[in-house]
Amino acid sequence: MQFYASPMKVFSLLICSFLLSIPLLSAKVTVQKEGEKATLLVDGKPFEVHGVGGGGSLEALKNNGGNAMRTWGIDENTQAILDDAHSKGIKVALGFWLGHERHGFSYTDWDSNLNQAETLFAAVKKYKDHPALLLWGLGNEMEGFEKSSNPAIYTQIEYLARAVKELDPNHPVMTVTAEIGKKQIEGLNRFCPSVDIHGINSYGGGPSIPKRYREGGGVKPYLITEFGPAGTWERPPNKWGMPNEATSTAKAADYRNSFEAFKNDPLCLGSFAFMWGTKQEASATWFGMLLSTGEKLAAVDELSKLWTGKSPANLCPVIDSIELVGPNKEFDPGATITIKLKASDPESDPLEVQWILTEDWKEVAEGGDHRAAPPQYPKAILPESTNSTAKIKLPEGGGTYRIYAFIRDGKGSAATGNISIKIKGDRKPVPAKKLATPIVIAGSAKNGPWAPSGWMGDTAKLKLDEASTDNPKVGSECAKVNFNADAGWAGVVWQHPAGDWGDAPGGFNLTGAKKLSLWARGKSGGEKVTVGIGLINEEKPYHDTVSQKLDLTLTKQWQNFTIDLSGKDLTRIKTALYFTTSANGAPVEFHLDDITIE
Repeated sequence: MQFYASPMKVFSLLICSFLLSIPLLSAKVTVQKEGEKATLLVDGKPFEVHGVGGGGSLEALKNNGGNAMRTWGIDENTQAILDDAHSKGIKVALGFWLGHERHGFSYTDWDSNLNQAETLFAAVKKYKDHPALLLWGLGNEMEGFEKSSNPAIYTQIEYLARAVKELDPNHPVMTVTAEIGKKQIEGLNRFCPSVDIHGINSYGGGPSIPKRYREGGGVKPYLITEFGPAGTWERPPNKWGMPNEATSTAKAADYRNSFEAFKNDPLCLGSFAFMWGTKQEASATWFGMLLSTGEKLAAVDELSKLWTGKSPANLCPVIDSIELVGPNKEFDPGATITIKLKASDPESDPLEVQWILTEDWKEVAEGGDHRAAPPQYPKAILPESTNSTAKIKLPEGGGTYRIYAFIRDGKGSAATGNISIKIKGDRKPVPAKKLATPIVIAGSAKNGPWAPSGWMGDTAKLKLDEASTDNPKVGSECAKVNFNADAGWAGVVWQHPAGDWGDAPGGFNLTGAKKLSLWARGKSGGEKVTVGIGLINEEKPYHDTVSQKLDLTLTKQWQNFTIDLSGKDLTRIKTALYFTTSANGAPVEFHLDDITIE
């Protein structure tokens, strides 16, 4: 069959082809401030941010009235995120992760700051003309969680912000802090005139931000970059030291209360709710607005009403109560308990309830660091459980546990609630997962899961740069350590999970490994350094099953050192590497590279 196209059809196709060949133009975004009133303008038109942070469906975000999303870093997925957002009319506050001193980054180290800056500038050049780009977000809570932060952080932010605006004059620059009560406002006012927008992460304190921002001297326009229910750190612990979590129904009101407070502040440019997805942090459901299976929770309904002025067609189920039958005491191992749930659906849809029992671990990470998910006990949920009643036979191991109810209406809406319980006795340790070797713990080829998160001794004077380009032995990077003290000691432990000293499951089974190999050199020669594997002893439930160390005297040339692991019990390696060093009258500087368990 022949295909015939009329002249008009051919002309139309040519026009379409021509239009598709024209590059998409980025929007010009500015911040206008007249007196106390601040406005974000996109191509000259006011744009109030109704946004979220997280990796959930942007189609669902658009359908619920959202117009923006926030990212925390730039990686191999950034282009796809921007393209997807643009296709749905969503703007992106594109975040660039700035190093945290608690993770070992030094804001007074030349190489660290130079490498970070050059990486940022390359990203700005690459993405500055994308039509989905709303603004640049430099860092997230990089000032840390101490009483006051290093002023060098703010001077570095100013340098970066000024340079970004020279590269891209069409988009404003924001930096994001953890709340505002620790001199963050003063730091940005004093040291960062090139930062256009103060991004603020605030949870339990969200409704009082407008008042506290002015009392703290805030004058910059601001965006709320994370908000939601009160954080785990803001809730008092129960009698066995765990936080009690509100139901998803109750948490929806927290989103509303915060949003309404921000909206009425003329300095506020809008907000990003946290989080558009699901996240393990204290529990499996504390912060997520979506389930891992995609269903929305009541916070989404609440935000949709606030963004659009009308209710979604299908509302989430409502939890009236979830409670234990009888007193919530410490239970005997193996006991059977009963949970009662009262829930309803606004549209009277039939509900399906999924009951889950998991271990409940105390938080050992901070600032959004990755948390591992605790194990579940599916056989504990007895067959006679129903949508309104759970019969649960408790595990034999002691410790703290959490019982979840996941309630779904079958039409994309859900609700969650949980109860924290305690079983008498100690928890049976979860076996460590097997991990194949070789594993590179530090160096250019690093692929191990351990993080340099355990800082010891005089840490204020200790700096660790894991990506130093100062004459590495292998590849393009090595670890550089500087202990800028005349006396005392300090060290760092590579841990799994990050920040844990043996209280939480983790570590890996490296049975079959023969040695830990590393390269080291000193700046001047003669530096005394102790390196080792396995620092957590048997007093902790999740301890290292091996403990070996070497005392080194370094030279100015690279030397190879090994720790023999042959025949050792390697069934749980929580701390795959540590070093300590002492200053005897002068600072100590040395390098480590290609640290491998093989």
